[in-house]
Amino acid sequence: MKKTYRQKFIFTGLLILLGLISLQIPFTRLLGANVRFTLYDFIAPTLGVFLSTVPGIIAVLFIQLFNFLIHPDTLTGLGSVIRLFPVLFAVFYFNKKREINLLIPLVSIFIFILHPVGRTAWQYSLLWLIPVLAHYFRKNLYIRSLGATFTAHSVGGALWVWAFGLTREMWLALISQTLLERTLMAGGITVSYYALVKLFNFLKAKKILPLPAFSSNL
Repeated sequence: MKKTYRQKFIFTGLLILLGLISLQIPFTRLLGANVRFTLYDFIAPTLGVFLSTVPGIIAVLFIQLFNFLIHPDTLTGLGSVIRLFPVLFAVFYFNKKREINLLIPLVSIFIFILHPVGRTAWQYSLLWLIPVLAHYFRKNLYIRSLGATFTAHSVGGALWVWAFGLTREMWLALISQTLLERTLMAGGITVSYYALVKLFNFLKAKKILPLPAFSSNL
């Protein structure tokens, strides 16, 4: 029993360290946007698979809060606070098939169109039907990743419209960019999951670290 707890503690610590490091590695800026991808954006949604749902969500939240402590300049306002939460829903979606996975994007659509600006830009919220459809084809890892990243996006979008409003024109202009951004992110999540499975199984096989075995087939 003590050995099992020790293994879980070591593994959780390893993933948190990996998350913190990946958060410092810029990946790209897409189409000149202000949103910057880091390696963490690809790794974080997968942590629930390795740790289980609740520990995975707690680990991801801890990583982000700790990053604010070591880089207080990144906490620049309400937008920074809002960005804490969407990825937690991506972890939840990616880990396991649940009927509640369908509710998250649907509730986000409802919240978005409740806002006066969101109501005029309702077409934008149709993007959040993607995780609803992906729910039924999630055996494909890329589709699951796509559902996870659009689930995160739905939560972020619903919060963003109430926090900042923006204009109808701005939301509609973002549709094509969002599609490209999220399809690339889904690819990054897919590759990251395969890479982590290979890495952890290698460390286990070489007896470098006492880790559980993982399968690349979800």
